[in-house]
Amino acid sequence: MKINQKWVRVEIMREQWEVIELGLLAKEAALSRDGKRAIDEKPCPIRTSFQHDRDRVIHSKAFRRLKGKTQVFLAPKGDHYRTRLTHTLEVSQISRTIARALRLNEDLTEAIALAHDLGHTPFGHSGEYVLDRINGIGFAHHIQSVRVVECLEKDGAGLNLTLQVKNGIAGHSRKAPVPETVEGQIVRVCDKIAYINHDIEDAVCAGILTENDLPKDCTEILGKSKSARITSMVTSIITGYKGEIKMSDDIQKAHDDLEVFLEEHIYFDSSAKAEESKAKSLVESLFTYYKNHPDKMPSDFIKIMETDGVERAVTDYISGMTDGYAMDRFENLFIPRVWAI
Repeated sequence: MKINQKWVRVEIMREQWEVIELGLLAKEAALSRDGKRAIDEKPCPIRTSFQHDRDRVIHSKAFRRLKGKTQVFLAPKGDHYRTRLTHTLEVSQISRTIARALRLNEDLTEAIALAHDLGHTPFGHSGEYVLDRINGIGFAHHIQSVRVVECLEKDGAGLNLTLQVKNGIAGHSRKAPVPETVEGQIVRVCDKIAYINHDIEDAVCAGILTENDLPKDCTEILGKSKSARITSMVTSIITGYKGEIKMSDDIQKAHDDLEVFLEEHIYFDSSAKAEESKAKSLVESLFTYYKNHPDKMPSDFIKIMETDGVERAVTDYISGMTDGYAMDRFENLFIPRVWAI
């Protein structure tokens, strides 16, 4: 500790943070000192293992590309619609609030949240559906997110994240086994809390819905604004916590009913999905082209093809594209250019 006449500054290094966690965190929290990596490496002297993972995710190329990937509205023109990046940040914020309140490992929670959608395709779940249907090896974005951090980032070297973070990434989808850590379970629940509430706000902004269109039995329990609904869900998890991340029965039912309403009015039947068939055709066209012309892919993916096969390489290439880059590739490959002397 160094003392200054104006303030007291305490310099806390990694090993000290690990000791602080022992006294501060709940008994079921994951401890940073227990962070394990597939490839051993010298620990950072300042950051804990989970803090280091968070920073690696933020500085990755895949994280930067999230800003150009669809959440619900395909390639939205308005400034305020969510993208996959803003969704990720909202998941992180809600998850961290719960982790801090329950004295769980906020750094682990944040790392998982920031990385959970790195493997998402262009055009949201439309792109995911197409790749799963046509590539012959299957596709799920939560599995691809793990592949991104293990195999695709840093020119194939991967980020070497801890096993705890990768387990949380793999388990964030309802299709996957529940994560082993409570922190991973937080992100799994908060992913839905975030998208249900911000998708309503985006739909209202687009004129597809109004707040008055929402089911009254849901809003009476959860609240009549986005903020109120998120607060109701988060508070229910925190106040009812007994080692399991879940909402009270009445809050959970209202949450589920609201999700069904959104499926009927936004996700599967609205003007927000009007261009979905075009997006699916675009992704399928790109996959077919690059499968037949793999030499046209960047060199990194040609290397993947040589070891893992053409379907794997093309899937990795297309799933990493932003909406804009996918449309640019399609235009370059399939739209005739105006001829001029």
